[in-house]
Amino acid sequence: MQQRGIILFAHGSRDPLWRLPMEAVAAQVAATDPQVQVLCAYLELTQPDLPSAAQQLVAQGVQQLTVVPLFLGVGKHVREDLPQLMDGLRQAHPGVDIVLQPSVGENPELVALLARIALAEV
Repeated sequence: MQQRGIILFAHGSRDPLWRLPMEAVAAQVAATDPQVQVLCAYLELTQPDLPSAAQQLVAQGVQQLTVVPLFLGVGKHVREDLPQLMDGLRQAHPGVDIVLQPSVGENPELVALLARIALAEV
């Protein structure tokens, strides 16, 4: 069985507290499946960046890598920047199976969850 890795990819911010929700998702992934190696990576303003996170996971023996874009909207970063970054990852790690999931904002399960949260009475 191939060692599996997941990178949760988000925008990034200068505010160190901004990353806490992404790290909470990573902790939940790790708790749900301890066999999966999971890291967060960021487009800008926060480390590690996507190539660095991928390099770290590959160095740990990951042979199957999934990148999960934690973007609600599909703007320029997801449409243009991310595909270029993915091409770079695939060139840098030709022996690794690298998969890009759709942005989480496109996932019907997340849309339904957000609707339930919006409808919840506080």
